[in-house]
Amino acid sequence: MFDLLGLSAQHEAVYRAMLQRPDLNVAGLSDHLGVSSGEVSAALDVLADLALVRLDPRGDHARPVRPQAGLMALLTKVEAEVAVRQQQVEATKAAIAAIATAHDDYHQVAEGRLLGGVDSVRDRLAELAHSARTECLSFSSGGAQSPDTLEAEAPLDQQALQRGVQIRNVYQDSFRNDPGTLAHARWLAGLGGQSRTTPTLPMRMVIVDREVALVPIEPTNPRQGALELHSRGIVAGLIALFEQVWHTATPFGEQAAADEQGLTRQERELLRLLAAGHTDESAARKLAISLRSVQRMMTSLTERLGAASRFQAGVQAASNGWV
Repeated sequence: MFDLLGLSAQHEAVYRAMLQRPDLNVAGLSDHLGVSSGEVSAALDVLADLALVRLDPRGDHARPVRPQAGLMALLTKVEAEVAVRQQQVEATKAAIAAIATAHDDYHQVAEGRLLGGVDSVRDRLAELAHSARTECLSFSSGGAQSPDTLEAEAPLDQQALQRGVQIRNVYQDSFRNDPGTLAHARWLAGLGGQSRTTPTLPMRMVIVDREVALVPIEPTNPRQGALELHSRGIVAGLIALFEQVWHTATPFGEQAAADEQGLTRQERELLRLLAAGHTDESAARKLAISLRSVQRMMTSLTERLGAASRFQAGVQAASNGWV
């Protein structure tokens, strides 16, 4: 209980015994506690160093100092040390901020600042995770995240949730087939985080505390880096986009229901993409699924429409109101 004050469990036991039985000498304390005389003597030396007992130089008796005086004096000393340590922490924070400002490799732009490359983005996301106060919203588009990325995010998410930060993530439906993402979503849900999925997402995005947003410099190639935005109007627009997608997305743990035509949302989105002129390859990238999965899905849709060709399937889908 008093580790903070420098007392082990045995030191505390000897001190408590002395308060209860001030008449006991070293041998008596040894018998009373069921420990050796050497252990009692060693504990008395520590208690004396901490000014919790006063040793009698003429014998083997020691007198305990009242807890209100001895223990409170130790606690006051620890509090003073903590205060000094906190001042050192604040000074270190200021020094880190000064170094970061002097050697910042971010490029300022009118709308915010550019974070060049994946490493800069990851470093900034870690900073935002540590400083988040209320909320973190995100779109995770593209392919499934690597195990290393999920492992790196886990402690940051856990710390934020423990501080009371609300976390809401939207993934693509294809992520439901990735064991790592599923495990991460379940783990996050156990801590209070929320995850949903939708067939496609416009881009990757992170919004923290409704004050700062990170979006890709080039949506088709997130590895180029991100643009950090602080404009209230722009951030408000991105929040509205997130809420619209979130409202229609399917929560993890629930299966996306087919619509009145028997189409899943992913199937309907594929039809929409192809009708808009996307190739199978670009539709696969948009849906974050393999080309083979797109082709299998189209074969199934063609058969269900009773069409002899994909062109006929497109005409029939439009006629049936599928697109």
